[in-house]
Amino acid sequence: MFEAVELHKKIAKDLFNKEVESLRTELLRAQEAIRESSIPVVVIISGVEGAGKSEVVNRLNEWLDSRWVRNHAFWDETDEERMRPFQWRFWRAMPPKGTMAVMFGSWYTQPIIHHALGDWDDDRLDAEMGLIEQLERMLSDDGTVIIKLWFHLSSKAQQQRIKDKNKRRIGKLAKKFAKSYDHFAATSARAIRLTDSGQAPWHLIDAEDRRYRDLKTGKLLLLRLNEALAAKLALNKAEPGKRKESRTSSPLSGKSVLDSIDIERTVSDAEYGKQLQKYQDRLYKLSWKAHNAKRSVVALFEGWDAGGKGGNIRRLTSAIDARLYRVISVAAPTDEEKAQHYLWRFWRHLPRDGYVTIYDRTWYGRVLVERVEGFASLAEWSRGYREINDFEEQLHRHGIILSKFWIHITPEEQLRRFKEREITPWKQYKITEEDWRNRQRWGDYAQAITDMVEKTSTTHAPWTLVPGNDKRVARLEVIKTLCNRLERALG
Repeated sequence: MFEAVELHKKIAKDLFNKEVESLRTELLRAQEAIRESSIPVVVIISGVEGAGKSEVVNRLNEWLDSRWVRNHAFWDETDEERMRPFQWRFWRAMPPKGTMAVMFGSWYTQPIIHHALGDWDDDRLDAEMGLIEQLERMLSDDGTVIIKLWFHLSSKAQQQRIKDKNKRRIGKLAKKFAKSYDHFAATSARAIRLTDSGQAPWHLIDAEDRRYRDLKTGKLLLLRLNEALAAKLALNKAEPGKRKESRTSSPLSGKSVLDSIDIERTVSDAEYGKQLQKYQDRLYKLSWKAHNAKRSVVALFEGWDAGGKGGNIRRLTSAIDARLYRVISVAAPTDEEKAQHYLWRFWRHLPRDGYVTIYDRTWYGRVLVERVEGFASLAEWSRGYREINDFEEQLHRHGIILSKFWIHITPEEQLRRFKEREITPWKQYKITEEDWRNRQRWGDYAQAITDMVEKTSTTHAPWTLVPGNDKRVARLEVIKTLCNRLERALG
């Protein structure tokens, strides 16, 4: 693979200066158009140690408007990063729409190092590359432009750089990795082959001559930005106007997964108090056991309006030491959140190892409210199932114990609770015009819920469908299920 790059190309200084003058103008023009078009851009800087990657980053910041560029250097993981899934640190660095993130080091760095040094076998590397391909596909589908640059040096050129101490400072990593050049070259070639896609292709650049390297980088960047602008223009022409509702099927006509719930279950006050105390005591002990085992817990709640999500969450939190948990209440996205991929706001709230995060409404809004209300296009919510499954698989791979609850009530019970909220002073804030409007779409939501459960209930992240007409039954079902899941996970 790399032999085709080792062409020893050079460019004279006067020609370089001449071409850079017009290149910088075109780059600034394209960058401004990218900002106006709200296109996020990720530039990945990777390659052989000693190839001058830091010089390239400096050059890009010199040529571009630095107000809309953020540089992120990924070297050793911090303790905070090690205590969360691998991709967490990168999601925090994702650029808002219209801006550019230059990643000096990226999600490729650690996997390549681990494999080249013999810590990982081929299967482990291939699996990690599969996760990276999923990430890049998801970002690309959402409109992010991913520009992957690999700066290459032959072994001989790398050795010459190391010896040429008078001209350039060479880092310790270059000297260390030069001893295993062949292993790194083989690993890098494998990683590039596995992740070179139409949406996020690799660009291999000969870095032996610095002027050629920088000019080639600038031209590639300009080309990809202009391609993204052309694609956005074509999309806007093909889909003019506002987004319309995007249901693919009529409301349910037969039975659904919701019909399998024993909604008529009840429990006496005495039995409820006894069982609740029992399971709250268990949950207290199990949450500390998970903390000591460095296993984090994510519990997420979805359900009908007035289904009782808040009451269920309060019964959980009253059983867990306040030092261990955090509740994330999800509402309509803020402007900051709208400028990112919809999963971004959930990634950034993932708990450290040993802690608990409870989400009151979740990433499933993409395939529920956004689907039914037309906030997401057909293509967006249709691929949401795959994106959500990939996301939850990463949580599972990291060791996070995931529990998903849907709180179900009947339309009649919802109506009774709505009316109760209207006449109860301390509950009136809970009822809005939107709640009444959503109620008119019950059949559409029931179809979306059925699809959601069928497509995203997996072995490591199953859905628990909770009967909620009797709030006491729901609370016992939730806390009992969470206790059982923790016990199975912790042994």
